[in-house]
Amino acid sequence: MLGKGITLRALELFETIAQTGTVAEAARRMKMSLPAASQQLSNLETAIGCTLFDRAHRPLKLTAAGRVFLFRAREALSQIRQAQTELTVLDISHLKSLRLGMIDDFDSQITPDLVVALAKNLKNCEFRLTTAPSHEAIEMLVSRALDVAVAARPQDAVPGMREYGLLRDPYVLAVPKGFALPRRRELDALAKLPFLRYDRGTLMGRQIEAHLARHDLTPLDRFEIDSNQSIMALVANGTGFSITTPLALLRARIFLDQVDLHPLPLAAMSRTISLFAPTDQAGDSAAEIARTLRTIMTTRLVGPAKDLAPWLGDAFVVFPS
Repeated sequence: MLGKGITLRALELFETIAQTGTVAEAARRMKMSLPAASQQLSNLETAIGCTLFDRAHRPLKLTAAGRVFLFRAREALSQIRQAQTELTVLDISHLKSLRLGMIDDFDSQITPDLVVALAKNLKNCEFRLTTAPSHEAIEMLVSRALDVAVAARPQDAVPGMREYGLLRDPYVLAVPKGFALPRRRELDALAKLPFLRYDRGTLMGRQIEAHLARHDLTPLDRFEIDSNQSIMALVANGTGFSITTPLALLRARIFLDQVDLHPLPLAAMSRTISLFAPTDQAGDSAAEIARTLRTIMTTRLVGPAKDLAPWLGDAFVVFPS
């Protein structure tokens, strides 16, 4: 039997402390009092017979035993969260057809899990899935070629559509591994590297360009690429730097060992990923799909993103239902 202090709540708290580096911040995120969180951590360490954090360091640093336990705790929590997702019963069995558009950023992390959940609940439904960049998914939805679309929120409201917010995805700076970025002189340092642009025909590309324009920055037009993986490959190769998001970075994991991430040296900026459905059709079905997506994203995205950049804090967050 597990020790008395080994509970799901304690494991989630331990995972959050490892992400944030402080018991106080972990307690705040988990809506616990600081004394209760400290006691939970103490009970967990007593139950497993090991000290998990070196308290002499600020932020808190995992001990060797803590690193081993974190790896296994995350495996266990991931399996439990995955089971929760798989057992989710969507109240959409009445649908006779569903044409769903999904942002291509979700290809590897989110869409497969959602499709499995939908397949279990759409017994007599004609189902069509389209993966596309956000601007294309929105265009298809407005033309009624799709019933529901998951996409980045455009600058202007989508007429005739109801929006269900899912995820705040902040923009970050990606530079080659080891590239020196002196504090408060970041822009001077970046001037030594080419800027790797996202295709300005995409919502992400347009949003980045608008942000640069607001700060009177006009990087040279040497590179403009519509492939996220290609941009990250070039950053990893030392060719240049880019402005991107944690969600986009998770699609390019293979290159991340050769990339350093930093907060934007400009004002903070983020994009919102939402589910959109026509107001004359939106209702329980759209809300149910959005609820399932939030559960999947919490499991698949939040932990890995915080591992990439622990300083993200609450900037990268799944919205509550």
